Amino acid sequence: MAEQNRDPEQGILSSLRRIMRAVDVYSRKLNTEFGLTTPQWLCLDIMAKSKNMILKDLAKAVNLSESTVNGIADRLEAKHYVERRRSSLDRRKVFLEVTPEGHAILQKTPVLLQDRLSASLSGMSETEHKAMTESLEHIAALMEAETWMQP
Repeated sequence: MAEQNRDPEQGILSSLRRIMRAVDVYSRKLNTEFGLTTPQWLCLDIMAKSKNMILKDLAKAVNLSESTVNGIADRLEAKHYVERRRSSLDRRKVFLEVTPEGHAILQKTPVLLQDRLSASLSGMSETEHKAMTESLEHIAALMEAETWMQP
């Protein structure tokens, strides 16, 4: 690769830009062809795999704030992909349930980005997995807004 002679920081930044571009291209395709944003798709997919999911649990699962996930749930509900149902045992609890329309759209949407990555990762050794995970966790920690936005 020609990038070996480059400054290591530039190599990292270039790789991150390539990752962000791949995610952006996938996100645009998902939105254009299926009318879903990536966060909407992720929430819908997680809800489809769970029974009786509440907003708080969904927010944790997708690593977004409850208010953000509430907005996503509102939009999915407006598209008739999700329904909110009150618990009969505890009226304060509201469960998010995927409708038949929601399951149908999930069947149509590609999971190509995640599938391709999963297939590639499955060919790696446990040592390679661990090294990659540690590196990505470190980069994520360096990039988190909380670390550089404090006075």
